[in-house]
Amino acid sequence: MCDSPSMTALGTAYWRLWTSSSLSNLADGVVKVALSLVAVQLTRSPALIAGLGFALSLPWLVFALHAGVLVDRVDRRHAMLTANVLRAILLAVLAAAAALGFGSIWLLYAMALGIGIAETVHDTAAQAILPQVVGLHQLTRANSRLYAGELTANEFVGPPLGGFLVAAGAFAAFTASSVLWTVAVAALFFVPGSFRAGRTRDTSVRADLAEGLRFLWRNRFLRVMAIMVGGFNFATSAWLTLFVLYAVGSSSAMGLSEQAYGFLLATIALGGFAASFAADRIERALGRSRALVLGLFTGAVLVGIPALTTNPYVIGAVFFLGGAGTVVWNVVVVSLRQRIIPDHLLGRGTSGHRVVAWGTKPLGAVAGGLLAEVVGLRPVFAVMAVLILALLPGLRVLTDERTAAGEAN
Repeated sequence: MCDSPSMTALGTAYWRLWTSSSLSNLADGVVKVALSLVAVQLTRSPALIAGLGFALSLPWLVFALHAGVLVDRVDRRHAMLTANVLRAILLAVLAAAAALGFGSIWLLYAMALGIGIAETVHDTAAQAILPQVVGLHQLTRANSRLYAGELTANEFVGPPLGGFLVAAGAFAAFTASSVLWTVAVAALFFVPGSFRAGRTRDTSVRADLAEGLRFLWRNRFLRVMAIMVGGFNFATSAWLTLFVLYAVGSSSAMGLSEQAYGFLLATIALGGFAASFAADRIERALGRSRALVLGLFTGAVLVGIPALTTNPYVIGAVFFLGGAGTVVWNVVVVSLRQRIIPDHLLGRGTSGHRVVAWGTKPLGAVAGGLLAEVVGLRPVFAVMAVLILALLPGLRVLTDERTAAGEAN
């Protein structure tokens, strides 16, 4: 484990980790937009388009727990390196298929599933490694800076870049993502230190799974946070999976080009980027509970606004606010979880949380697609906004006093 940095500096190891994370997220931002835009060229079926989102997020439902066990057993940096190497290879395969004219929606599904599996390992390890790189007192600040890089790369630069690259050809988009993940591997390689969790005894995979799930379920704060994030992600997954059909193409409601679609999504990241530098101050000023209320309200408006208008400027402005509120929510929730879960359980605790919180993404994608086939796109956006607002009563558990007491235990 690296030595703890000073109160004022996050340290060289942190910034190398930040660089690798930002590059990885840039690749992720390019490829996820590219997959959607290439899929739209192959089919206009809401159900088939939703299936792509299902394939990307399904591993969080079926593989995340085992990813957490893996992350608590191996060096977490090595787990991240391996996952990014796998993603670079998969994108190289997609690029080759595009160059040879072998593209199909089913190939996109298969590659999306593989990318999603690698993502479960990388992202679980990335959250588990952070308290080993910086001190617990710096987690909110460190997470804020990570989100700044993540949002800039994944949602601000990545989507428009993905749109431009797909306009040039699927080969260009997939090749660029493969190269970016390769460079991310190089940056992470130079993070010094050993990042294994402190294990006191050898146990079976089943025992490790059970231990992590017991800790998550018995902690009221972690349980409620997981359920709330799961509901939020169910709604946003349904929205994001279908929004490409609502926005892109001459026959869509908004009639945007691929490039304009990428720029519109980038407004979410721009809002998040702005909020990421102030998330710790917002948390101190409002308190955790009010900061979480802010995140839910802005998230509901973000999801619901396409049901009310097709004006890209209005939607972009609301997306900006929604992105800001969502980042505040994420920084508060992730930092709190990292403080509550012991280091030797952090991989399993993170993955257990995400089984509930992120495992709803494929369900949301499928539910949104099937519902849209029956009622159309706009009603789905409205229903998902209402679903997010229905999560507000859960915040009665996450008061400032109770979460502070939970951290102290």
